[in-house]
Amino acid sequence: MKLGNLNIFIYFLIFLILSTKIAFSADKIESVPLINLEDLSPTFEEDKDELETNETTDDNLNQIKNTSEEKATINNDKIYVNIEALDKITAKTSSIKLAIGEKKFFGHLEIKALKCQLLEHNDSLDMVAYLQVKDLSNKDNNQVFLFNGWTFASSPTLKSIDHPVYDLWITSCDNV
Repeated sequence: MKLGNLNIFIYFLIFLILSTKIAFSADKIESVPLINLEDLSPTFEEDKDELETNETTDDNLNQIKNTSEEKATINNDKIYVNIEALDKITAKTSSIKLAIGEKKFFGHLEIKALKCQLLEHNDSLDMVAYLQVKDLSNKDNNQVFLFNGWTFASSPTLKSIDHPVYDLWITSCDNV
């Protein structure tokens, strides 16, 4: 009987010690001053000031680009593939105009268009492009294509370019 009472006494003593430590630990908590979220700078590659100046100049550049691109496509007999690219981390989309046989880079991806043509199927027209996409972030000597095949403008998910950070899809072809 004494041994049972001793166990109860030891458990009660341990509980008492632990509860006093918990009670005194509340005094050690310090508060941190609040931060205004508008004052924080962005955590990705570009600074806040650069972003603001880029946004104002982008509108003017887009207007100039659109008129110069229209003139260039009329005068040039090269076939171009228009690709939309999405960076999922920064949520930025970019338009890429890629000539057949030319390589362009978007983030860690190397994109090369080999063919672009108009496809007629069941009285409907669709633009298709043959693309090769490499992921250069992988430092292997055996560079394997992330995507190597045909992709469709009307249904980009039919043969999608699967990457955890980037999405690519064709929108149209010029001079086809």
